[in-house]
Amino acid sequence: MATNNSQVQKAEIRVLRGKNKSSGNEPYLECGFNPPEYGMNRQVNYGELKASGSGASSQQFVNRSADTLSMELFFDTSETQADVRSEYVDKLDYLASVDPELHAPPLCQFVWGDGLSFTALVQSLDKTFTRFLPSGVPVRARVNVTFTECKPSDYRRELKPESTDKTKAWTVTEGDTLWLIADEEYGDPSYWRTIADANDIDNPRAVQPGEQLELPPL
Repeated sequence: MATNNSQVQKAEIRVLRGKNKSSGNEPYLECGFNPPEYGMNRQVNYGELKASGSGASSQQFVNRSADTLSMELFFDTSETQADVRSEYVDKLDYLASVDPELHAPPLCQFVWGDGLSFTALVQSLDKTFTRFLPSGVPVRARVNVTFTECKPSDYRRELKPESTDKTKAWTVTEGDTLWLIADEEYGDPSYWRTIADANDIDNPRAVQPGEQLELPPL
């Protein structure tokens, strides 16, 4: 049965952590053209164990490497004559750069309808510009992207606690607790006591909307 292309859902990228964090299911970047294909790679690592005296060896399972997702994305702004870099490619560059709030690249998610949802960090970008305006501004680009799987819990553990390097102010809103604030600011709710000590708070639940808190560096 033929597929109606107008009903095909567009692939999109969402930012889960960072200054450009997506709101709800709102995409950070929507692909105007879906990738024609994508590749998934999984690698299992083994170590060689040698039996003493016999010279014989065997393979011992060590671990499984993170899965990778690779694809080519196509972007074209020929109709609008906008710079394809500022419209699309620069947004991909951000995913492979250090986010100023995290001091690390942002965690993102590649989503394509109900068939693919991959939470990851961008491992590499290979960009090729293939069409230009008379002024030299590129309006067409192909970008080979490789994502490396990363779970949100693993990502939080990998972020350095020193990410916060100066004291910040936080205005408490309805529903805030010190645990939630610590998780948002430091990436780990267990740092609630750091906030409590800095603000002379005995009860971590006893914060009121509108209250100003100081969030010190770790």
